[in-house]
Amino acid sequence: MILFPAVDIKDGQCVRLRQGLADEVTVFSPDPVAMARHWADLGALWLHLVDLDGAFSGKPKNFDLIRRICAGVSVPVQLGGGIRDAATAAAYLDAGVRRLIIGTMALADPDAFATVCAAHPGRVGVSLDAVDGRLKVKGWVEDAGLGVEDVLPRLKDQGAAFVVYTDISRDGMQSGVNKEALARLLTLTDLPVIVAGGVATLEDVKALYPYSKKGLQGVITGRAIYAGTLDFGDAMAYIASQSEEVA
Repeated sequence: MILFPAVDIKDGQCVRLRQGLADEVTVFSPDPVAMARHWADLGALWLHLVDLDGAFSGKPKNFDLIRRICAGVSVPVQLGGGIRDAATAAAYLDAGVRRLIIGTMALADPDAFATVCAAHPGRVGVSLDAVDGRLKVKGWVEDAGLGVEDVLPRLKDQGAAFVVYTDISRDGMQSGVNKEALARLLTLTDLPVIVAGGVATLEDVKALYPYSKKGLQGVITGRAIYAGTLDFGDAMAYIASQSEEVA
């Protein structure tokens, strides 16, 4: 199981939102590049970047900053936020992003999404962001008119390589992951799943680890590691110890 430290970018700063609300923002660092290096230096295997300005506006707003992050760390980077056409997807991959996470385009224009997946096999995932199972798009401000179960069956055929599932009601709230929704999702797809929203403590990481045997590829953590309720090093050590036991 991979622990993904989140570097969310808004107005050139590293921030976290509560439940995806643009006006519920906490700034954790004025230097996202330095913050990305910090997590990489602590042993992160991947970084999870989000262009929040891009998610709200529908087009890249922090492209140069993201390029500098990719150049400044030795670990792979996955990115979501504002990737709504083939040209943007290709530009980010050329800039050093290892894989992309696409939400709005995947739900609103499945054919265009499939074209992007075909052009970059194995490097494009889908962001499924939900409240009570109902999907949100365009920075989580619009209802997609679809449920998770409506979308999951077609994603693999369209070329999606993985799924990122966020329970919006728990995002940034440190209230624990919605394990019931996660368990249900894992029964609906054999694509690797990454979960976000609600991780607060090491106990949450421990509670999620058994799902790694059922298709859970990783866990994204943001506010918890910035606020200090989850020690990133301790979490990484726990995951490593479980891997050693299996070996």
